[in-house]
Amino acid sequence: MTRRTVLAAAPAVLAAQTSSKEFRVAYIGVGNRGGYTMRQLMRVPGAKVVAVSDLDPERLQKALDYVKEQGGSAEGYADYRKLLDRKDIDAIVIATPVDTHKNIAIAALESGKNVYLEKPVGLNPEECDIVEKASRSAKGILQVGFQLRHDPSRAASMKFIRDGGIGKVLYGHAMRHGGDLPRNTPWLFDKKRSGDIIVEQACHIIDLMVWAIGVPPVRAMGSGGISLYKDVPPGRSVMDNWSVIWEFPNDVRVNFSQIYFDPAGFSGINERVFGSKAAIDLAKATWGEVEKRGELQKLEVTLEPGKTADYYALESFVRDSIDKKKPLNNIESANLSTKVAVMGRMAIEQKRIVTWKEVRGA
Repeated sequence: MTRRTVLAAAPAVLAAQTSSKEFRVAYIGVGNRGGYTMRQLMRVPGAKVVAVSDLDPERLQKALDYVKEQGGSAEGYADYRKLLDRKDIDAIVIATPVDTHKNIAIAALESGKNVYLEKPVGLNPEECDIVEKASRSAKGILQVGFQLRHDPSRAASMKFIRDGGIGKVLYGHAMRHGGDLPRNTPWLFDKKRSGDIIVEQACHIIDLMVWAIGVPPVRAMGSGGISLYKDVPPGRSVMDNWSVIWEFPNDVRVNFSQIYFDPAGFSGINERVFGSKAAIDLAKATWGEVEKRGELQKLEVTLEPGKTADYYALESFVRDSIDKKKPLNNIESANLSTKVAVMGRMAIEQKRIVTWKEVRGA
């Protein structure tokens, strides 16, 4: 194989520029995640935050103050349902705890607005299917927050895979090793609200692996638990470590581990796909040939300073909403990836092999 490069940018950059028409957005949930993506969205040309809802008065006021500081004006709501009736809103971003996703997403879709729903779609397959069903009759589009699909390096890596650069996909290896969850977000530590870390946190990388392979898995097996942070914080029910193997058709496997007591700089995060000809690191966009030892090769990737995967995903959401175009991270792919994560959780909790037929649903 000769040296190959791929010139790639995020999907939002490669497509037509965002319309100059003002695009009015409401935010539901402006905690750690919602507050961050709101700041990213406000950088997108034409996007304007005009309404914000949050149950916490301090978070709500902080978000309203930021909008004002940036020269805008937004109305605040303690009850998100009141902003759904506004006719001057084009889209709604939902960044609330996972156990609220289903009901808020359905209400937002029924209001006729375009909707950006943070991942995962829901806590279980039934919730995922209900949201997908609601989206089919909605006037607006539904994009789910698997923003890593819009990262330039990962987009380039995925194109390389699609173009046959690594040959037949054989194996995926993923690690998400780091410190514990932020202690100022209590719902993350309650698996009844978050779906546990494999569903709420690891679903991003699971989505990339499923995207690379292109089909659902056949079965999953795994183990996990709380080894270090027992009752830390008090009442904790989410794991601090787990490992799962998913088996896919045609003898393809994905091996994923997540650890929350990894020393800084020790192991970190890896997203790698191995093929019959080569292997590639999705996040770094570096690849090497199976039968050749030596320096790894790097795909040519266009990076724009200061623009993150979240920015590109939100920019794409604005453009696709205006154009009424199906998003890259659409509800069908998001439903699939969420269910794959749930498969892993079930295998861990029930200490058995779980099949795709058990979670496939509608």
